[in-house]
Amino acid sequence: MVITPQPLTREAFAPFGDVIDMPREAGRFYYDDALGNLRGQAAASLSVALKAETPERPLSSALMERHEFSSQTFIPIDVGRWLIVVAPHAARGGPDMAAARAFIADGAAGVTYRANTWHHGLTTLDRPGRFAVFMWKAGIADEEFVPVAPFTVKIP
Repeated sequence: MVITPQPLTREAFAPFGDVIDMPREAGRFYYDDALGNLRGQAAASLSVALKAETPERPLSSALMERHEFSSQTFIPIDVGRWLIVVAPHAARGGPDMAAARAFIADGAAGVTYRANTWHHGLTTLDRPGRFAVFMWKAGIADEEFVPVAPFTVKIP
């Protein structure tokens, strides 16, 4: 399967979560409605991640992940272009790779994956990048990684 990414827009990404635009003017902007937690005992978790390597072109992968109970937000701190690959949850379980989509974001937009949204691992394209990551943790496993049929993403 070959996926051709499109630019990240609110409308195109809406089935999978929310786009978090970086402010272009003074002020504070809230994205509370984008956050989701399906476990009352879960605590907020904020981390910073460095993604040091960039992928071969085209990107080839056979692995997807999800967080069944928590949204997961990625806010670019020092990032060029980055790749987002998402898929809905299939009726029979696992990711529905036939409905997978790919997006290319610039360093001026982050995303929040809704709980139970399948996604590929964080992938920077042009150079290493740093992200702030927000999610909810409750001491129980909320990370699921599954093998999928190999797919390729054509990266411009």
